[in-house]
Order: sequence, then C-alpha cells, then structure tokens
Amino acid sequence: MLADLLATPGVREVHAAGGDLGVMALHGGLEEGTFEIAEAVADASGASLYAVVQPDDLAWHVPSIEYDPAASPALRAFLDGVATVVSIHGFGRIGMRHTALVGGRNRPLGARVAAALRRHGELRAVTDISKIPRTLRGLHPRNPVNLPRHQGVQLELTADLRRGRHRAALTAALADMAMSHPAAAGYGL
Repeated sequence: MLADLLATPGVREVHAAGGDLGVMALHGGLEEGTFEIAEAVADASGASLYAVVQPDDLAWHVPSIEYDPAASPALRAFLDGVATVVSIHGFGRIGMRHTALVGGRNRPLGARVAAALRRHGELRAVTDISKIPRTLRGLHPRNPVNLPRHQGVQLELTADLRRGRHRAALTAALADMAMSHPAAAGYGL
C-alpha cells in the first residue's frame, strides 16, 4: 500500500537526517498542517525528519500500520537513524476542539511531550491511553512510531491546533522539548 502511494504522481517523500530524535508526518497534505509542524520542529531542533506529503487533489489515507519500511528506503533510513520518534497526526472528534491525544508506546516521552504542550494555555493533552480512542492510540507494533529502539509518541492534533497561532505555539513547544530531549541516552527506559 505504501509503495503504491509513493508511486502516485505528486506525492513527495521527505527524509532529512538529523539527531537521534525523529519527527514524522505520515499524512502530510491529507492532515492539514502535520507536515508543516513536523518540518518546523525538525528545523528548529535538529531532529531527523520523515514525511509523506500528498498533493491537494489527493486524499488517500494509508493507515500508519501499512507504512512498511521494506517499501521505502527513506523510511528505513529514518527509522535506523533515530532512537525515538514523535509522529504528528490530525484527528477530529466532537467536543475535543483544543485537544492533543498523546499515544504511542514510549509513555515517559509521552508525559514529557504532554508537559511541553500544556504550557500552551488553551490546549488539553490526554495521556491516559484508556481515554484515547482505540484507533488513535498508536500502540500497534507495526506502526512506525513504535519501530525505533526506544519507540515513540503518536501525537494526534485537532484541526484548530494545526492552524494559526495555535500551530505556532504548539510547534515552539515541541521544538523546545525536542532540543532538550536526551534521546541518545535512551530517555524513558
């Protein structure tokens, strides 16, 4: 499925090697603002970056668990080059307008990401896995967020948080967290 998406005209795959912490946006273009946030965080912090960006006229949602590193040398290189990762996603649910869902298997990093986000006053960060909808938890072992040696955090953001002033504040909070993240030391183990 990933190979088909990557072969589609107009789809861009972005990989930039950086630090041991990686930032991903698997649904760039489809989930508005996710690529821009991931790219800005990587640029500001020196983190590694991996993204798939779809053109405006495409709306193909390949589930995260279908992002097989065997189908993409760039994804394989990214995952081999990072110790942990923050994967940026978008979601929408009634009653969760300013909510960030902090899933993934690296729960200590999830707590750290949530603390950085909570410094942005209008945001609610949910870290309790049981309160995150099952399909948004980012816990599946094939999900790329869980493939680096110290796994990672799947950050699901509402559309409001991926726009305007919220996006700028959220990006700054994530970049600050990324710059101070001791990924090379295996934080959270």
